[in-house]
Amino acid sequence: MVNDVDIVRTIERAPLRTVRFVELRELGTNMWRTLDRLADQGAVARLAHGVYTVPPDGRDGRTWRPTLEAAGLAVATARFGNRNAILMGLGAARHWAAIPRAIGVTTVAVPETGRPPVELDGGGWVRLIPRDLDRLDAVLETTDLGPALVTTPAQTLYDLTMKPAQGGMPDEAVAAARNLQARVRVEDLQSIVDTHGRANATLRAMLKAMDRDVRHGAEG
Repeated sequence: MVNDVDIVRTIERAPLRTVRFVELRELGTNMWRTLDRLADQGAVARLAHGVYTVPPDGRDGRTWRPTLEAAGLAVATARFGNRNAILMGLGAARHWAAIPRAIGVTTVAVPETGRPPVELDGGGWVRLIPRDLDRLDAVLETTDLGPALVTTPAQTLYDLTMKPAQGGMPDEAVAAARNLQARVRVEDLQSIVDTHGRANATLRAMLKAMDRDVRHGAEG
């Protein structure tokens, strides 16, 4: 029979310090009650229904909460496996500070279709977007719960411009794309377009404007 310390350490060792209840119930009987008790003590925190994390650095789970983006990545990683979830779109834009204020939704790319949004216990929603993860340009970044993949600024700009309504907040997506544009090189964005093989009218106009700015800068 495992004790509380064993349970906490099992969760800590998981990717992004997060596991699902179904992976813990084999450790002993009445695991729901054990997890509820650990949450009441602040040793663990529930991110969403059936998903638990251990706060880093000995923090109290009763008062500590990860960012919406870190929580969304952790929930998706617990469901789909390590490195099988990538923060993208609105979520990546928040990570790159292209959206200055907190918003109530984040977007995570996952390898499966038909997954409904997940409501987080700390507030907010995680939209699970089906994508071919191998085709996304992503980098390993630090989050509240450990290292995780985030789409690069160029990939994020591409996604926001191609599908601004994907996260349910099109105005924020358009504003974020505008903020990111100044940080992305035209050749990097063109490389993303070439990888995906398509660009809408807005993106084509953006590429022309960026290229024109580069040429004018070189002439100046």
